[in-house]
Amino acid sequence: MNQPKTTAILFVCMGNICRSPTAEGVFRGKVVAAGLHDQVQIDSAGTHAYHVGEAPDLRSQEYALKRGYDLSKQRARQVAMSDFEQFDLVIAMDKDNLHNLQKLCPARHQHKLKLMMSYASHSPSDVVPDPYYGGGRGFDTVLDYLEDAAEGLMRVLDN
Repeated sequence: MNQPKTTAILFVCMGNICRSPTAEGVFRGKVVAAGLHDQVQIDSAGTHAYHVGEAPDLRSQEYALKRGYDLSKQRARQVAMSDFEQFDLVIAMDKDNLHNLQKLCPARHQHKLKLMMSYASHSPSDVVPDPYYGGGRGFDTVLDYLEDAAEGLMRVLDN
């Protein structure tokens, strides 16, 4: 019997404490709800090592939990060179982090690099804004954008 192909997706922001762990949590929720948890590997990382080993920002956790996403078990890590080999998609939250990934990524894996909002269909931005220095509204906006983009990414997986 053939095992279904596993798709591995890495979500990336700068410090891996706000946007990318939220993207990981939102997308994991969609994958589990679709019954695909054994076919999709999901992780997140940061382009910088500012917060390695730390849990997601408490505000990210709080706002995500209000929508049913538990981020509490995640821990920040920095993107490693092996990630470009291991993951099928490496999805950046904004253009600065995409540019950082493009500089790190070997040429043979550049095709794996994408912007999260390229999967969105209803949100007005082409990037997921960093909510770190703002108020609660920013964390809600991030969740709105990520839920939209995660739906689009799920449609890509279905094809």
